[in-house]
Amino acid sequence: MPLAENQLRFLRGRAHPLKPVILIGQHGLSDALVAETARALADHELLKVKVRGAERGARDALLAELARRTRAELVTRIGHVAVLYRPREREPRLALPEPTGSAQT
Repeated sequence: MPLAENQLRFLRGRAHPLKPVILIGQHGLSDALVAETARALADHELLKVKVRGAERGARDALLAELARRTRAELVTRIGHVAVLYRPREREPRLALPEPTGSAQT
């Protein structure tokens, strides 16, 4: 589900005041952490994830893998904090604006 730039901008704005819900520590990406992230996405649709103690490349790979395993879209990553989005299957809470321009891949 590639999102257009205006949709990403909308989601970044909605995520700005949020506190990180998921904290990834030294043990990395466990099945329990993926399950908890999927549950949190089902409840909230949009959430922040904080990664501690990893180098930039490892953080990027870890967040990409988490997004893939939870079927979520990585909206943005700044430093150790990333924003994930996955619309609820029934009755989405966030109404995204209509895409304008080209979709981002």
